[in-house]
Amino acid sequence: MGGEEGRLSIRCGTTDRAGPLTRPSRSGRGRLFALAAVTTLLLALPARADEAFITSQPAEMLSIVDLATRKVVATLPIPGKPAGIAVSPDGARAFVTSPDGKALTIVDAASRAITLRVEVGGGPLGVAVHPSGSPAYVADWYQHRIVAVDAASGAVTGEVAVGQSPSGLAVTPDGALLLSADRDSDAVSVIDTSSLTRLATIPVGARPFGVTIDAAGRRAYAANVASNDVSVIDIAARTVIATVKVGQRPYAVALAGGRAFVTDQYDSTVSVFDLETLAPLATIPVGDYPEGIDTSRDGAFVYVANWEANTLSVIDTATLKLVDDIPVADGPRAFGAFIRRTAR
Repeated sequence: MGGEEGRLSIRCGTTDRAGPLTRPSRSGRGRLFALAAVTTLLLALPARADEAFITSQPAEMLSIVDLATRKVVATLPIPGKPAGIAVSPDGARAFVTSPDGKALTIVDAASRAITLRVEVGGGPLGVAVHPSGSPAYVADWYQHRIVAVDAASGAVTGEVAVGQSPSGLAVTPDGALLLSADRDSDAVSVIDTSSLTRLATIPVGARPFGVTIDAAGRRAYAANVASNDVSVIDIAARTVIATVKVGQRPYAVALAGGRAFVTDQYDSTVSVFDLETLAPLATIPVGDYPEGIDTSRDGAFVYVANWEANTLSVIDTATLKLVDDIPVADGPRAFGAFIRRTAR
């Protein structure tokens, strides 16, 4: 586990569980959110603006943030310490992994209602969705495999073995390939989605966690937690073409406006570098322990879930400045693609 093992533990009753699936909870910090959960929905109106679906692990909560007003408009209890999130490209569904619950929860994004809870076993962490909206792919940290789940029925339709401790997942825009950041193998697996066959293994930096694919489907970016860098991958050539140093303990990458934004968990910053030249551009202070990161529809803003600060930071991608912090439930991770692009 390396240096983050003690830092990323959570006390559950009288038992300490160590590992990157969970993290410590500060006493009393989640009580207000637990009380707020009794009402569950703060507003139940149909969505009119893009939304952020934010998983909060200690609170066992999914917070839905209206990005136009920058307010939490709904909360939904999700048991089992939810961590991973993926919203389907059409905005119809959200998929939430619960490592402690060994489950994938499927949410109707418009009605904000749970439609299915699928037992997948092991330690589900990262999740991604095929561009068609189904299946969802779930990374099983403990059993070192990816499980495919039908979005409509919840049926497990297949699985494929990958490297040790798969974490972040990403699918190419054409839906042909699935990439898995295999943390304890220091590699990224390339999987054919039609056959669920592992085609290649690409060595990257130490302890890759999040992986992101660009809009063209040509390059992928793996955030390497232990080597404090990002591996730039040529997907067709299946090789690393560059390595970019960032801050301490990078966990995930978002792309906007020709730039990469990387959450540096131990520095409580976001590192920014140019996608063409790979030159560093800025280091932006955010809340404590940033992890999940995603981009607005128009690329104007990047949103960062701060695990210890209980906030969703908003970064202006033109000025590279922090412009807002949105309070959310205790322990937000939002590891994955958490922005819901709604119809307008």
